[in-house]
Amino acid sequence: MKKILVILGHPDSQSFCGALAEAYAESAGYAGAQVQILRLGELKFDPVLWNGYNKRQELEPDLIKAQNSISWADHLVFVYPTWWAMIPSLLKGFLDRVLLPGFAYKSKDKSKTYSKLLSGRSAHLITTMDAPRWYYRLVTGQAGHKAMKKGVLQFCGIQPVRITEYTPINTASSEKRQKWLENVRLKGLKLM
Repeated sequence: MKKILVILGHPDSQSFCGALAEAYAESAGYAGAQVQILRLGELKFDPVLWNGYNKRQELEPDLIKAQNSISWADHLVFVYPTWWAMIPSLLKGFLDRVLLPGFAYKSKDKSKTYSKLLSGRSAHLITTMDAPRWYYRLVTGQAGHKAMKKGVLQFCGIQPVRITEYTPINTASSEKRQKWLENVRLKGLKLM
């Protein structure tokens, strides 16, 4: 049975991203997966990694639970808006605090390479954005997608990483949003 962790990276659980996360989770459950949802806006943690990785910063109980959920899952689904071509600051802070050395990766002795400690997991990025798809690709070079896929997830061993964009969200009609919700439900049913 597939174990899926849905991580809502939008600070507002009542947002359209929240609706997408709920729709995916519900459909995946219908398809037979075990599903957990992390709503980052409802967790209690300091998103600032105050001393970088130079000094250990104790994890809050919600972040310890998040690490346990990541360890439990074999598929991670991140649902978030793309703001300023990147992920929201809350999601970035969460990743900084949770994907720590010894949990997500480990440097190899006398080497400039790293062990990928989260191997064996796959991921799906589901994001909304105001910018048209062509603008995000041609002008920003898909900065946020590349950072999440290559700089974060694949660095920790998570692959493959799929990406689904719903755009432009700011001008989408109610009918269009309903179609997007149906699309994400289908992805959940297929356990993608």
